[in-house]
Amino acid sequence: MKILVTGGAGFIGSAVVRYLIGETEHQVLNVDALTYAGNLESIPCADDPRYRFAHLDIRDLAGLQQAFAEFQPDAVMHLAAESHVDRSIDGPAEFIQTNIVGTYNMLEAARGYWQGLDAAAREAFRFHHISTDEVYGDLGPEGLFTETTAYEPSSPYSASKASSDHLVRAWQRTYGLPTLVTNCSNNYGPYHFPEKLIPLVILNALAGKPLPVYGDGSQIRDWLYVEDHARALVRVITAGEVGETYNIGGHNERRNIDVVRTICATLEELAPGKPAGISRYEDLITFVSDRPGHDVRYAIDASKIDRELGWKPAETFESGIRKTVQWYLDNRQWWQRIQDGSYQGERLGLNLN
Repeated sequence: MKILVTGGAGFIGSAVVRYLIGETEHQVLNVDALTYAGNLESIPCADDPRYRFAHLDIRDLAGLQQAFAEFQPDAVMHLAAESHVDRSIDGPAEFIQTNIVGTYNMLEAARGYWQGLDAAAREAFRFHHISTDEVYGDLGPEGLFTETTAYEPSSPYSASKASSDHLVRAWQRTYGLPTLVTNCSNNYGPYHFPEKLIPLVILNALAGKPLPVYGDGSQIRDWLYVEDHARALVRVITAGEVGETYNIGGHNERRNIDVVRTICATLEELAPGKPAGISRYEDLITFVSDRPGHDVRYAIDASKIDRELGWKPAETFESGIRKTVQWYLDNRQWWQRIQDGSYQGERLGLNLN
């Protein structure tokens, strides 16, 4: 197939592009605005003849329409989004414009293109919208998110993603656009921008800086290795049923404090040479004031995608963390270039004015 991937220079998007080019015969057009978290160095397969790149913002409807007309995709995988909760607290406007208006533009560009296809191509076309489990809100101490869990988003980020999910389903029901939606748990792995918990902890530890843990660290997340997620997404776009939602999780619930301690223990083994004055990485753990509106627990029931599409995660949390830590140790040039830029590891999400 010819697959148009939005946000393919981002964390999850680049994993999808690497998988499509490295493990399949599909062609890829990567549409990305290259905002602060977009990095073309995350796509080492960029010289493959099956790969193309368009520097394009999904808020540009005319540009999207041109990209559809020129590439003539068989499917869309829509990952482009502002994704960091703390940034959405400081500046929600970007999240509204990119995640809601941008998704509307993608749907309209796809619908106009799809309506012009012949009958067979229209039948085969797919629009896959990639979302998050954060749309469901705070789960509570028991149970799992399922595909029918009611939406109760807590942050500007999750509210904007919930809005985009609703738009996608409305375009399927109203216009017949063949859409699919997936909601995933927290991703981690190689090429992760270091504002998120796991890469931030790894890089702060290596630099001998404090390891910030919100509140008492008791918040629970289900962790999904990003390469497992990429496999799942390609499975959905190639075998999923139109109109369906699939939850994708790693079956790895962990408290945030335990995530940080696991990283510290892994670094003790893989990077025992610490900065001066530090005897244990765990001594760097620093508890800070909690995030406003912080959900306590997310956990996904991923049985549907296993049962219907035959996908399950290959990595445990321990194996995935080990691979992740080793990747950051082996790829200092990638993250040092990011640290030389605008983001220096400062805390975000405190500007409530």
